[in-house]
Amino acid sequence: MDNLNQSLEKSNQASESKASWPLIAFIIVVMIAIGIGWQFTGDKSEPVVIDESVLIVEEVPKTVETLPTPIVEIPAVVVDEEIIEAVEDILPLLDNSDDWLKLKLPEITWRKELLKLIIDEDMIRRFVVFTDNFAQGVIAYEYSPFILPNTKFIPGVESVNFKQTVQKQEKTSSGSPLPVKQQVWQWNENSSRRFSLYVDLLRSMDSEYLVQWYSEIKPLLDEAYSELGYDDDFTRTLQDAITRVLDMELPKSSMALIQPSVMYKFANPELEALPDTDKLLLRLGKDNLLVMKSVLLELHEKLAQQENGVH
Repeated sequence: MDNLNQSLEKSNQASESKASWPLIAFIIVVMIAIGIGWQFTGDKSEPVVIDESVLIVEEVPKTVETLPTPIVEIPAVVVDEEIIEAVEDILPLLDNSDDWLKLKLPEITWRKELLKLIIDEDMIRRFVVFTDNFAQGVIAYEYSPFILPNTKFIPGVESVNFKQTVQKQEKTSSGSPLPVKQQVWQWNENSSRRFSLYVDLLRSMDSEYLVQWYSEIKPLLDEAYSELGYDDDFTRTLQDAITRVLDMELPKSSMALIQPSVMYKFANPELEALPDTDKLLLRLGKDNLLVMKSVLLELHEKLAQQENGVH
């Protein structure tokens, strides 16, 4: 048991020593340099003249024979690598997982500067709640894993040719809807660039490593999922959310907009009647959506292979 405890302590100290090793090595080199310099240069003060007439010759004591020091063989400590890996891979508590995730996230992307797009507070729960809502066609913005774009939406050019008649809520005295003319704006593809950085972050992630990392944190994901009252595997919900993206098709009809109030809406009633998730995917734009589909398709296949035990 003592050997096991020593092994565990060494494995815990190993990760700490990685960060401080350059500093420790620097201090050691400085100390050696100072020691060598002192040994060869000595004190730089004025030399002291010794009067040989006052030298006292002392009798040299007889040499005392000493017994040789016995050599004690210390048994080598065998470190079980599996134990070390188990210690290093111990998951934190769900409530304390944010700091652990901040250290792990840079390992899954080469665009580390884009990690600033992720909200680093209660990350596991945010991801689970947002994914669960997304799989049902709902956008839970208050639980979004990402910060909102800092660029406001800008509609396209107002088009006179696309004027249409819409039905206003007010009614005439006879009870029939009051038809009014409303301006229509063409869809501005440049507005989709607001989401390009988010797509770049997704594209920069290694799907194989991402799936492996997903399996490591899955106990935390399932715990957060159970907090929502579910007794099911979170992976299925994640796959449902991914499938919703893969099944999304860009409309062939115009994506013209109207502004009946503060918010813009799709002029086509069929588009406006789509779930919030689908309308968000439309706002991503064609290019961004195609990239998302490509990345998520590969991720979806590897998650399915992992679930079925295929490597």
